[in-house]
Amino acid sequence: MKILLTLFSILIIPGFLFSQKVQKAKGQRAKNQESGWKNSANWEDHKHEVFVNIGPSFFLGDVGGLNRVGTTKSPVDLDGKSTRFQIGAGYRYKFHPRFSTTSNLTYAMLYGSDSFTEEEIRRSRNITVRTQLLELTQRIEFIVWAKEDVKTTYNTGQRNMADIFYVYTGITGFLYAPQAQINDKWTNLRPLKTEGQGLPGGAKPYGLFNFGIPVGIGFKYGLPGNWRVGIEVSYTKTFTDYLDDTSTEYYDPNVLLNELGEDAVYAANPAKENHTWFSAGQQRGNKKDKDAYMFLNITLTKNITGLGGNKQKRSKGKYQGKSRTKF
Repeated sequence: MKILLTLFSILIIPGFLFSQKVQKAKGQRAKNQESGWKNSANWEDHKHEVFVNIGPSFFLGDVGGLNRVGTTKSPVDLDGKSTRFQIGAGYRYKFHPRFSTTSNLTYAMLYGSDSFTEEEIRRSRNITVRTQLLELTQRIEFIVWAKEDVKTTYNTGQRNMADIFYVYTGITGFLYAPQAQINDKWTNLRPLKTEGQGLPGGAKPYGLFNFGIPVGIGFKYGLPGNWRVGIEVSYTKTFTDYLDDTSTEYYDPNVLLNELGEDAVYAANPAKENHTWFSAGQQRGNKKDKDAYMFLNITLTKNITGLGGNKQKRSKGKYQGKSRTKF
């Protein structure tokens, strides 16, 4: 949680200070303008939006990481070789000039492998895991800066002045399924009880649903025809340490063999060298620090505010000459 709070502070505080500085500098000028962000209707022309997102995913867990002892499960542990992908879609509702809320459904593939590190213990441990993840996120966005021009919003012949810079946080619920490759086939790990989950003296069983707290930052650039293209970076700290099926200690392989078979024994301990380091009772993961992941998103957004007869009626030239919403 310390890492999460630090990241949240890094994202929110600079944005807030920047916003305050801009507002102060504009104070006198705003008094002389016909409208500003507080009383302009411009932001209401972007109340309802739908979007798609795609980009790379990065896993931050017990498996894989940089060439050093231990992992922090923070961005400093990013391993480029473990990069996979994610894709999603969502809906955004802007309820205030400075605030919006977004619902986002995303499918992601997470991946971690000890084979990518030169740190001796983890390389010898030799665990490789991929995790399929389906997440639903509800987030609140604080708009640090915006430039939205009503005059060009519905004019497809000009660029839509709908540029925004924002930070966000929220709540994420996700389904996940850790897998390992056994006999050239990706196999679900939860039924194999690799750390003796539910067996005598073993770890507690884990479910396939959990929660996380995302924090992120993004920028969107207006395009003709009520479109925006953007980029987002997010970090999600979860409340589980089993995204990679690795958390506590090694379990007795004889019990695993008798109860679940050879696949369970191999999945629990695929060590390729220094085998004495990984016997029953030895540390397998770090249960004190929960797993995390990051997304880098490219977004394509469509403004649908005027669809379905909800477009506000305006007399011709009503907003002609008025200033755009700009923080």
